Amino acid sequence: MAIVVRLDVVLARRKVRSKDLAAFVGITDSNLSLLKQGRVKGVRFDTLEKICSYLDCQPGDLLEWDGALEEIEEAS
Repeated sequence: MAIVVRLDVVLARRKVRSKDLAAFVGITDSNLSLLKQGRVKGVRFDTLEKICSYLDCQPGDLLEWDGALEEIEEAS
């Protein structure tokens, strides 16, 4: 997928533990881990809103489109 999740980077920059974010958002540590790894097919806007609120960031800080990845997927 050409969408790259940068949640782990934002967490590290803000020195926030995944466990604390998961508790605030109301999701399990496992589901947050899957999101950080980019292994989810989608994310609810209310979940994204809570993450952005807690981390004081914009959705674009968490998600990035990488066209090079799209080209690799199309070639395979």
